[in-house]
Amino acid sequence: MAVYALTGFSLVSLLSFGYLSWDWMKPGLVADVAMDPMEKSLPPAFTRPPHIIFILTDDQGYHDVGYHGSDIQTPTLDRLAAEGVKLENYYIQPICTPSRSQLITGRYQIHTGLQHSIIRPRQPNCLPLDQVTLPQKLQEAGYSTHMVGKWHLGFYKKECLPTRRGFDTFLGSLTGNVDYYTYDNCDGPGVCGYDLHEGEKVAWDQSGKYSTFLYAQRVSKILASHSPKEPLFIYVAFQAVHTPLQSPKEYIYRYRSMGNVARRKYAAMVTCMDEAVKNITWALKKYGYYDNSVIVFSTDNGGQTFSGGSNWPLRGRKGTYWEGGVRGIGFVHSPLIKRKRRTSWALVHITDWYPTLVSLARGNLSNVRGLDGYNVWPAISEGKESPRTEILHNIDPLYNHAKYGSLEDGFGIWNTAVQASIRVGEWKLLTGDPGYSDWIPPQTLTNFPGSWWNLERLTDGLRKSVWLFNITADPYERYDLSEQRPEVVRALLMRLVYYNRTAIPVRYPAENPRAHPDFNGGAWGPWASEDDVEEWEGGGEPLKSRNKKKKCKICKLRSFFRKLNTRLMSNRI
Repeated sequence: MAVYALTGFSLVSLLSFGYLSWDWMKPGLVADVAMDPMEKSLPPAFTRPPHIIFILTDDQGYHDVGYHGSDIQTPTLDRLAAEGVKLENYYIQPICTPSRSQLITGRYQIHTGLQHSIIRPRQPNCLPLDQVTLPQKLQEAGYSTHMVGKWHLGFYKKECLPTRRGFDTFLGSLTGNVDYYTYDNCDGPGVCGYDLHEGEKVAWDQSGKYSTFLYAQRVSKILASHSPKEPLFIYVAFQAVHTPLQSPKEYIYRYRSMGNVARRKYAAMVTCMDEAVKNITWALKKYGYYDNSVIVFSTDNGGQTFSGGSNWPLRGRKGTYWEGGVRGIGFVHSPLIKRKRRTSWALVHITDWYPTLVSLARGNLSNVRGLDGYNVWPAISEGKESPRTEILHNIDPLYNHAKYGSLEDGFGIWNTAVQASIRVGEWKLLTGDPGYSDWIPPQTLTNFPGSWWNLERLTDGLRKSVWLFNITADPYERYDLSEQRPEVVRALLMRLVYYNRTAIPVRYPAENPRAHPDFNGGAWGPWASEDDVEEWEGGGEPLKSRNKKKKCKICKLRSFFRKLNTRLMSNRI
């Protein structure tokens, strides 16, 4: 009864605040708020632009931090969050590339052409070069900018590399996942290469060093060599805790009582990452940055439950549009926050960091058009109301269409077979196939009790393509209200129609065999020639048909290397 009472109240709230009286086909308030010159100004307490440390973890589940009730030890994150502002209404994207692209551009992925899947190693694709990135705006504001960790925004040509997109220095991997020690990455059987780069060169000499430690050490080195009098931006994109599940043995030993092996290794990786954050925080204090610093912590997507992660009690997992896939761990820690030691329920999305951080840096946003993010610093620091009232989680026209979706089910205005999700106020709508929909408790036992497992999977067999939830009253998405509230469903569908009209074409090119590390000295890296780039970007034949013609060239190249290798071996003999 309590849930439905709140649901009725929330509909009244929508009506009273004007959500259902909006012209749903008009643009939202995003651009207006992001461009507000008054919100660009820094609080009086700021005597100079703050140092900004943005920490992004990979595949860390919503439940997998101490202050969310986890049995995984994260004392550093717990302390930093407790002394700062916990963001408990914070949203990210369900997979890697989309979250990173939206952080770096401040735009929804429908506005960068990256609305489908991730950028794969062999695709001639990267973050659009016409986008002015967050580090580029910070450079304009006088910041020294550095990136450490996972890029995953494309690298097929040099112009796509981090050092060409606004970072003064870079140490990390270009692809989506690598071995934590050897830095090898295989994109299919026999398609393997080394992926650790220092600037634009392959960092062969760093092989063997555990990446979490390596990245924290690099941050400390940057802090030691820079002057705290000059503004600094460091983007720390940990590989942890993405697969493969690897950790130093001493951390695994702490969790030896965990029956589930994947969970045990995963927990060790989380604790190891927590200690790396501790070392970074210590370095900020040691070298004189801390008092004028802002530390932002964020996950990139939900946890992968079959790899040890947990999003409990949220529904779903990484790769889905259920809350377990898109609600993230987030907090801000800074001596500059006016109202510290509290939990914020202000609605915040990963796109908001772009205008928020540029504003803190006293950067110029007046020449940046089309941002989907808002400046949420007043909401974070002072507890003011968030300027954000809605989030487009995504519209993916290429994802497998739902079997039971139709235009008819979408009131004739939206094909509900298309995978899409949006939140407006307290309401969240999903259409198409949102992804794996179970509620999965932490995997601390070797096997789950069968009755519990079956109970939590009752919704899997339903023939549906539309779901509606009151997320404020029902954050675990257990009560679908789509049939009881058709007027709300229609209203949110209209917002999807509006956003879809602003979307640019999906950029998801076919893989090219020339990207194989064998043709790049055994490492992943830029592989496209200037002629290739001009041909692809100049139009002409579809990528798939062009790739067929390229294969013969690859075959000739392979034949050449085989003959060369044979001759060299003959000479050695």
